[in-house]
Amino acid sequence: MNGITVVTNTQAALSPVALFLHADIVVKIVMLGLLLASLWTWTIIFGRAGVLRRADRNSTQFERDFAKTSDIDRFYQENAKADVPAARIFTAGMNEWRKSTAKNRLDKAATRDRLSLVMASASAGEVEDLSRGLNILATIGSVCPFVGLFGTVWGIMRSFADIAASQNTSFGAVAPGIAEALFATALGLFAAIPATIAYNRMVHRLDGIEARLNRFADGFHATLSRELDTEA
Repeated sequence: MNGITVVTNTQAALSPVALFLHADIVVKIVMLGLLLASLWTWTIIFGRAGVLRRADRNSTQFERDFAKTSDIDRFYQENAKADVPAARIFTAGMNEWRKSTAKNRLDKAATRDRLSLVMASASAGEVEDLSRGLNILATIGSVCPFVGLFGTVWGIMRSFADIAASQNTSFGAVAPGIAEALFATALGLFAAIPATIAYNRMVHRLDGIEARLNRFADGFHATLSRELDTEA
């Protein structure tokens, strides 16, 4: 029974809560910072994943609807204010088209250049908006392991200082301090691993969305360019 009691007490002393409560103030600050970073990571992951998924799905549907239309002006009137990345690129192109073709003397080459510039700028703006928060994931993924390592080094230094002061080198005296220090490293990895995986996955998806938007912009530019050829 005494052996069971000792094991139970040891497990309780090495529980995450106990390790945090018994840690040095510096290590506590490190642990709290890493926990907040982990919470921030998952907030960004769930938020950005939904945004990217909706943007991809809605833009795909918009492109399908655009491909079916035979009246671009009517389609513009119906979808000019749609909250879809591809729709905003389409609207930017149509707005420039209307401004350029409204002139008494139409410069076809300049109009083509302006259409290309406007839609490329709109596409870049959409990608920039969709990528919001990904830089934070990259920062958390690269920095948190080192923050956790700092907490570990500090905790081990404190443990050795306590050993030197007490002159007690038994495993029971050393284990709690070492466990507290290593727990900081574990928290650093707990924050960094999901952030790194999510960042790589989201950047890959964002690259696909960017390629899709650029293809749509190029295709729409070609459509308007052909329309220019029919203008007097």
